[in-house]
Amino acid sequence: MDKGVRHYLQVADLKRKTLIHLINRAMELKELQRQGVSYSPAKGKVLGMIFEKASTRTRVSFEAAMFQLGGDVSFMAKKDLQLDRGEPLKDTARVLSRYLDCMVVRTYGQAMVEELAHWSDIPIINGLTDSHHPCQILSDLMTVMEKKGKDLSSLKITWLGDGNNMAQSWIQAAARIGFPLYLACPEGYDPDQEIMTRAKEETSFPLELVRDPVEAVRDADVINTDVWASMGQEHEAEKRKRIFRPFQLNQELLRYARPDCIVLHCLPAYRGQEITDDVLEGPQSVVWDQAENKMHLHKSVLEWAMQLKD
Repeated sequence: MDKGVRHYLQVADLKRKTLIHLINRAMELKELQRQGVSYSPAKGKVLGMIFEKASTRTRVSFEAAMFQLGGDVSFMAKKDLQLDRGEPLKDTARVLSRYLDCMVVRTYGQAMVEELAHWSDIPIINGLTDSHHPCQILSDLMTVMEKKGKDLSSLKITWLGDGNNMAQSWIQAAARIGFPLYLACPEGYDPDQEIMTRAKEETSFPLELVRDPVEAVRDADVINTDVWASMGQEHEAEKRKRIFRPFQLNQELLRYARPDCIVLHCLPAYRGQEITDDVLEGPQSVVWDQAENKMHLHKSVLEWAMQLKD
């Protein structure tokens, strides 16, 4: 195992300088594509993708990113691997390290990506777990910086809804990069307390968890929301609809934010639940730019992880 391998399993793995570099580099790569400049540093490289969870944006954006960098992709559902028949993760990691140059893993437990990284000689990138979504948060911040400027410290950023993997990645990013973050979650659906405590110890910026969505969005520059029931929580969907109803991002709630506030949603969105159709399709929504930016950010992460750039 090469301890110099560049894994990206959660936001807190990386220093502020590296996180900012990844975002800025994604902007550069986006501009290169806009100009029609060919850039193929991954020629001859193969990206492996192990996905236990369904995906539209993460899968296609990573595939497109690798293809545009000049490399190839091998997509593997867990049912297609010997993992589904009980092969140890450490065996899978060591074998795939001989075939591939990098792996993106989208799964349930964070322990799986941690163990793969421990045994792997190639970079492991977390494409989503129940605990973290570290690539998504960087493309979200890229979108905020495009729309609001690069000084995040002067913004009020709000998270509205479940204290899920996205909320936890936002918490780590707020602490590591340095910007105010206000989260409004119903009682019993808070982010992980240990993640919150560590983040508060790290940052001097406001990092607050409140119960009142109006308080959280008042004078906000950026509002984020996400589904009320994540993958694997479908059996809780009806209960969550009742509990989360006051946290719906609608026009009535949006009017408490700044007039130039932007709205983020990592998608898929359930219109009429966590967000109304008129807000998602409204002038303050930047979700389509946000979705596109995943691909550019993934190029940046792949370039960094595989050390393709001098």
